[in-house]
Amino acid sequence: MVKPIHVLSGPNLNLLGTREPEIYGKDTLDDVRARCKARAAVRGLSVVFRQSNHEGALIDWVQEARTEACALVINPAGYGHTSIALLDALKTLNIPVIECHLSNPAAREDFRRHTYVSLAATGIVSGFGAASYELAIEAAAGLVGAN
Repeated sequence: MVKPIHVLSGPNLNLLGTREPEIYGKDTLDDVRARCKARAAVRGLSVVFRQSNHEGALIDWVQEARTEACALVINPAGYGHTSIALLDALKTLNIPVIECHLSNPAAREDFRRHTYVSLAATGIVSGFGAASYELAIEAAAGLVGAN
């Protein structure tokens, strides 16, 4: 049996749909979860979908992905710009890592234009709203050779 794709979402993403919808869209995190699961299912894969506002929880889940996932999709949110600890955890993975952002960080404030996560990512999907997650699932599926 193929291991699932782990999808991790960082701080404040639990507020999707209500927090700055002009930037992040109106889809809720539950909507995003459903879209990810549906996209993965088309490729014969499953998804473990998690969100935390706590850096340590995200790091624990990255470490878990070392043995439990075929690929990792991560939207680090604000931690992407600040967390060397998250980068260090990601660098321990031997699976594809897709960094995902709802907005396009390169088109936003200067401090958002650099993410530490990018240094460990296989690829980056950004700027497509909730569809960024689906595109990241598709990329991960392709990298692991799913249908």
